[in-house]
Amino acid sequence: MKRNLKLVVEYDGTAYRGWQRQGELPTIQKIIEEAIGRITRESITLHGSGRTDAGVHALNQVANFRTESGIPVGNLLRGTNSLLPEDIAIKELEEVDEDFHSRYSAKSKSYLYRIFNSPIRSPLERNSAWFVRASLDLEKMARALLLLRGNHDFTSFCAAGSDVKSCVRTILSTEIIRDPFPVISISIEADGFLRHMVRNIVGTLVELGTGEEAPEIIRDILEARDRGRAGITAPPQGLFLQEVRY
Repeated sequence: MKRNLKLVVEYDGTAYRGWQRQGELPTIQKIIEEAIGRITRESITLHGSGRTDAGVHALNQVANFRTESGIPVGNLLRGTNSLLPEDIAIKELEEVDEDFHSRYSAKSKSYLYRIFNSPIRSPLERNSAWFVRASLDLEKMARALLLLRGNHDFTSFCAAGSDVKSCVRTILSTEIIRDPFPVISISIEADGFLRHMVRNIVGTLVELGTGEEAPEIIRDILEARDRGRAGITAPPQGLFLQEVRY
């Protein structure tokens, strides 16, 4: 009888084309499936909680897969990690109910976006934060971010050309802090996210934080339901999938 196993994985997405398999291109899903398959001697299909883009990282990505292997989960965890590259690690592995699905069972997800806000770039942060030289008005950005909480149509913050049926999502919580200096961390938890939604929100906040517009302009951007009204798409390296709640 097949077991349904759930894993929590952390990865540095710098060297990868994202989570989802894309033929022979290097992706997180491909690397983990092949490592598990070498241990269980099966063809494994991972179901991730979400598809992170190229260059995006994860602190706690969740995925599940089914296996006929009877290898104890502790042994499977250690064996798989021994085959994974240094920029990917499975942190937890456990057997779950048959009906658990990492994506469809999720109640909410949270993302963290890091901005390195300093006149001088940091070579050590180049793959884990967006370097923004201009001084940012954190108070104005926080006020605008607060206005995004709740249930809204986020078409203005969805990647152009997306074919989703509905752009309505509920942002449950937000936080923006400068900690530690000069890093600004922006956290957003929602019941679901659209493609590039967090990066488009962050790009808009940075434009507000360096410009003359009042934070309340965010209401007009939402109501416009037009991608062209929002700000630029922040680069991928500052984005981390932070947590998935079930």
